[in-house]
Amino acid sequence: MIVSPFLLLAVSAPFVGAERSWTDAKTLANTTVALLTQDEKIGLLTGLGQFHTGCIGDTHAIAARTGLPSGGIPSICMQDGPAGMRLTDGVTGFPPGINAAATFSRRLMRARGVALGEEFKGKGVNVFLGPGLDIMRNPKAGRAWESAGPDPWLTGEFGFETVKGVQSVGVQAVAKHYLANNQEHWRYGASSIFVDDRTEREIYWYPFLRAFEADVAGVMCAYNRVNGTSSCHNKPLLDNLRRGAASGTGFQGYTVSDWGATHDSAEENANNGLDMEQPGDYIVIGGGVWGTDGGGLRSAVNNAKVTVDRLNEMAVRVLTPWFKFEQDKSYPLPNFTTNVHTAAHVALAREIGAASAVLLKNARVSTGGDGTAGSGTTVRGLPFAPDRIKTLAIIGQDAKMPKLDCNDLGECNEGTLTVGWGSGTNNLDYVVPPIDALTSKAGSTITITSSLTNDASPGATAAKGKDAAIVFANADSGELGFYDTVVGNMGDRNDLDLWYKGGSLIEAVAAVNNNTIVVIHSVGPVVMGWSSHPNITAIIYAGVPGEQTGPSLVDVLWGTRNPSGRLPFSIADAETAYGTSIVYNSAGFPEITYSEKLLLDYHYMASQSIVPRFEFGFGLSYTNFTYSSLSVATLAPSSSVASTTTSSASGIKVTFTIKNIGAVSGIEIPQVYIDFPSSAGEPAKLLRGFDEVSLAAGASQSVTINVQGRDLSIWNTVSQTWVRPSGTFTVNVGASSKDIRLSQTF
Repeated sequence: MIVSPFLLLAVSAPFVGAERSWTDAKTLANTTVALLTQDEKIGLLTGLGQFHTGCIGDTHAIAARTGLPSGGIPSICMQDGPAGMRLTDGVTGFPPGINAAATFSRRLMRARGVALGEEFKGKGVNVFLGPGLDIMRNPKAGRAWESAGPDPWLTGEFGFETVKGVQSVGVQAVAKHYLANNQEHWRYGASSIFVDDRTEREIYWYPFLRAFEADVAGVMCAYNRVNGTSSCHNKPLLDNLRRGAASGTGFQGYTVSDWGATHDSAEENANNGLDMEQPGDYIVIGGGVWGTDGGGLRSAVNNAKVTVDRLNEMAVRVLTPWFKFEQDKSYPLPNFTTNVHTAAHVALAREIGAASAVLLKNARVSTGGDGTAGSGTTVRGLPFAPDRIKTLAIIGQDAKMPKLDCNDLGECNEGTLTVGWGSGTNNLDYVVPPIDALTSKAGSTITITSSLTNDASPGATAAKGKDAAIVFANADSGELGFYDTVVGNMGDRNDLDLWYKGGSLIEAVAAVNNNTIVVIHSVGPVVMGWSSHPNITAIIYAGVPGEQTGPSLVDVLWGTRNPSGRLPFSIADAETAYGTSIVYNSAGFPEITYSEKLLLDYHYMASQSIVPRFEFGFGLSYTNFTYSSLSVATLAPSSSVASTTTSSASGIKVTFTIKNIGAVSGIEIPQVYIDFPSSAGEPAKLLRGFDEVSLAAGASQSVTINVQGRDLSIWNTVSQTWVRPSGTFTVNVGASSKDIRLSQTF
């Protein structure tokens, strides 16, 4: 039986957010700013300093008086992290961005955003510091798991849905890290990323474009320099955000520095586009340009280096989202003792964990079936048949409870991996590890033998002679932080290997058990040279599934949830297959040129005729689906996106039919890839659409995916607009970037 994927939509939200229009909010902000003193304006733009309150960042409060909101303007509280609130308890540890992306489900991306917003609002936090929209340029990048992978279009959809969800309950979202923040080594200010205009726009800028189309409240500028200038006072970079803002069509919110990402003078930062500095004080790596008391910015204004008009604009930009999301109307004050960990959020975390599990291999052998997928009783492989699995081995330290007394940044990897480390980590108090969930599922009907270390010898002993053996292995990464290392890795991973000799453990177990199930918890691609071993009957890439890691895995193993996760990246046999590298060592702060341009991950592999072990968009099901009846029709230009950021070209409406030809219900994730005319200079097969289609056994459904005109356009570096190239395009519809079922030119 497959659980309905739509049950969670019936859960009512405890907070209903109302919104003003940007125009009305800006009018209120202008009126309010006109009543403020210079020091009060500066206080709105300046952090209070680190560890001043329970908020990771906050602004100076303004007391109530005539003309101001009845409660004045309380300190605006900002908090990590993008997968659940950090540095507090009573919160849900949601699956991070990379797992949300692996669902290929806008429904779940939006629901996750709503739930995150509910928890932040329940704790009285005004600003959710997320989503992360950093592209996985290299698979070893330390914080790539916070975002949605190497594909800018998928990352953009993830960003759009997350922002819409979070802000739907009245919480501000701040998209980060702007821009080209793609590795942890050398990130602090002095390293410079050199990227050409077209690559910047089509790869790294595009997800932020989708965020401000979702009305994102703020954008956080990054530590690194871009094309030689610090991101937080990079005028061309920050001007790109605001293009069209005067007419109400561009980014309307504020820019805020990453913590300690400001350098040089107050006037350089203010005049080039930075609105707010956090945390306010100097923290070794940078910061303190405004000063916790605003002295730096005050001096710049008093000496006419920053005009009063610019100061007013900065204050208006900060207050406009505050009014837009009606945080002036009885918004709760910070209260970190409130428990916001609800049954509905637990259920959602569990569903996303299961929906993001990618079935990479399933050499299923069954008995008593009629030959169709999913029929009969499983003898080897998945899903487990209750009357066949009587003895089960659970192997690997990744199956057990993680270490709970790690530091505030979660800089350890002991036990099951649910989230990476750094400011994007989340609360582990409610983690249900695989060993607990599997033991509960087994009850008195299955005898479990465990070896919860990565020692190969006892692992093999535990696995020998069992009906099935599940072996767990992981690979972790995180934020550079204070140059800390975790098992020798300083943020970025050193390699693509499983940690603690996980590959050797898998091979030792497979050598003695012919029904070995491998579960990988990882922040990104890992080398899987063992995947073709004949005794490995199934592989589940579970990613970093959040606190409900154990229950979500059980749902997939026993078929309560038919797996529908898809890889948001490719898994290849070597780092060289990705065409990029992490700069670890340098004689000085490096200058990193993005010479690969538009060719990341599966696009680079296709350009070099490299066949990955498992491609972008890949994922198996317990059933099979067929595709038929493709048609392509012209779609009028969309008016739902800003005119200054879209192409005037028409789009297309792609329609086709999917049928479930297996014996069990399941969810298919059809994907639309576009081949541009060769003269356009685009990579082959650009992702431009996907859907989530739930079908009972034998059922079929017509599916329509619209591709907007901008998604058929390239960035024209001369006109600085999106332009559709002339020539013949090809629509490709399929189950992954390589499994194309239908094609048609237009």
